[in-house]
Amino acid sequence: MKSITFLSVLAASAVGLGAADDLKIDVTHSVQCDRKTQKGDKVAMHYKGTLGDSGKKFDASYDRGQPLQFTLGAGQVIAGWDKGLLDMCIGEKRTLTIPSELAYGDRGIGPIPPGATLIFETELVGIDGVAPPEKETGNDEAKENKEADKAGEKGHEEL
Repeated sequence: MKSITFLSVLAASAVGLGAADDLKIDVTHSVQCDRKTQKGDKVAMHYKGTLGDSGKKFDASYDRGQPLQFTLGAGQVIAGWDKGLLDMCIGEKRTLTIPSELAYGDRGIGPIPPGATLIFETELVGIDGVAPPEKETGNDEAKENKEADKAGEKGHEEL
């Protein structure tokens, strides 16, 4: 509950929406699904937040063992999250690099200094009313399959 309040206060104090082009989204684990996140979804996210300049962790749901639940696109979290977490599949992981204009701006708050770029490692745990994909076929799995295929080819060559 403390983190929900913390992020809600931070979202309320966030300023500006003009730097959307500076939001960087890296998909670190992709998942195929029929239903992706959209504005208005109640989602559950695990995350770790660090400061862009120092790498210092300022918050993490993983430490509490409980994902953060919020409504996507409703202004309950910072603008960088509302934009950067759209079109995700359950089980997908992303790293968001969020400029201060889409985070807490020149005000800063708590352990976050004014003008800070924030980096969030995020994982979509759930979307209310949506079943998770039956089988994840993300990029991590594709790499493992490729390595297994190579190992299998070597085994056949030796026969």
